[in-house]
Amino acid sequence: MPKMKTKRGAAKRFKATGSGKIQRAQAFTSHILTKKSTKRKRNLRKSCLVDATNVAAIKRMVPYM
Repeated sequence: MPKMKTKRGAAKRFKATGSGKIQRAQAFTSHILTKKSTKRKRNLRKSCLVDATNVAAIKRMVPYM
């Protein structure tokens, strides 16, 4: 059976932690930043974990994660 192809867009957006959970960057950081407070923008820089309802779909897109 041939190797499965990775969805490259998903591979660039997600990475696995040491314990196997999936990390993602937060949204709302690309534009319209003047009205957002400094504290809000600073907190949006932090990564967070993917919700459990989406993990199976992401593992399908990135099979060798």
